[in-house]
Amino acid sequence: MRHLIGLLLGTEEDWSTSFERLAGRVGSFTWRGDTHALDVERVTNEPFDLRYRPRYALVIDRLGWWYALPREWLKKVVLMDDVYVLNNPFTFQAMEKHSAYCAMMRLGLKVPDTWLIPHKQPPANERFQTTAERYNLPFDLTDIGEQVGYPLYLKPFDGGQWRGVSRARNPAELRRGYDESGEQLMHVQRAVDDFDVFARSLSIGAETMVMWFDPDKPIHDRYQVRHDFLPPEQGQEVVTISKIVNAFFRWEFNSCESIVRGTGVHPIDYANATPDVALTSLHYYFPWAITALVRWSAFCLAEGRRMHIDVDARPWFAIGDDESLTYEEKLVEYRRLADAHFQAEEYAEFCDSALPHLDELAHEWFTGDEFDRLLVDTVCTTFPAHEHEQFTAHYRGLIAAWSLDRPG
Repeated sequence: MRHLIGLLLGTEEDWSTSFERLAGRVGSFTWRGDTHALDVERVTNEPFDLRYRPRYALVIDRLGWWYALPREWLKKVVLMDDVYVLNNPFTFQAMEKHSAYCAMMRLGLKVPDTWLIPHKQPPANERFQTTAERYNLPFDLTDIGEQVGYPLYLKPFDGGQWRGVSRARNPAELRRGYDESGEQLMHVQRAVDDFDVFARSLSIGAETMVMWFDPDKPIHDRYQVRHDFLPPEQGQEVVTISKIVNAFFRWEFNSCESIVRGTGVHPIDYANATPDVALTSLHYYFPWAITALVRWSAFCLAEGRRMHIDVDARPWFAIGDDESLTYEEKLVEYRRLADAHFQAEEYAEFCDSALPHLDELAHEWFTGDEFDRLLVDTVCTTFPAHEHEQFTAHYRGLIAAWSLDRPG
């Protein structure tokens, strides 16, 4: 059985080329008595008949979150043709954070206090002024700031890539940030200061990598190469929170940001439709991400896994609403639901029996000459000319460190 994977792309070349080359090296593999092989093709955007039959069995979406044409194409192929898509286009089409905050608050996760406030600049709708005069109540932004507590963040409710985020330490800065927000609908969220770790966890299907993240560093240095930086219990909690979010909303390619302070883990951002998988930012972790993406795609296709486009919230809410359960007990129950959704046991068996050679193939690709040329090209298209030599050496060194550190 040959399976065609479609890559729905924007401008990126680094991860997509690596995915194509690694998937092409996999060759045939056997699962449950059937033999499978992977083909990869880049999807083009064009007019389409709603009744046409696509050739793709699985699509990795990196474009639909901002471009309407491919987004609506994804909805069509999911609804009509059972194409498997990473992620669910119905719950992830706009990177909307608001629903994710609400759902995770109901599940009892330690989301910081958050308010939604009206647009500073009204939307361009001729009916808005009349409606606002009738029904929009005046509000005191300073009072809201005091209730949330300083310092706090102003964040677009549907933001991404740190767009429109500002920090306020006092009422004057809050007002300034709000005045500058324009037509964006904003959340006001209390900051978790004096934290121990800012953790960013990248999830690809059943796998999650937790990384030390420093948002104040330049892009090439935000992901710090550190191991065992969280106690086992907190590391497990961060992974579990990521899996909860993804299983609840049917997302399979997503990143989650959590602030760890003392014994508390506070998820602050966990709706990222196109999580960062760039070589220039992930560096050391880039080979893991691409390998996991190939591995999960192969599993979904060989297993005949079907997309869940509906969000069945009730089993989760039943746990969250159960006042007899402690927070820790709820996490255990949530993790059980998440592992069942991602078929964790079957996936582990698949990795061991169907693709035991993938890690070695990945090592050959990421330490080979063709990838090195891709690395150099990526550096040259990302950084100014006078920094090419510096960053080529920088990324070569980090990939070499990955090669030395990988298991086995």
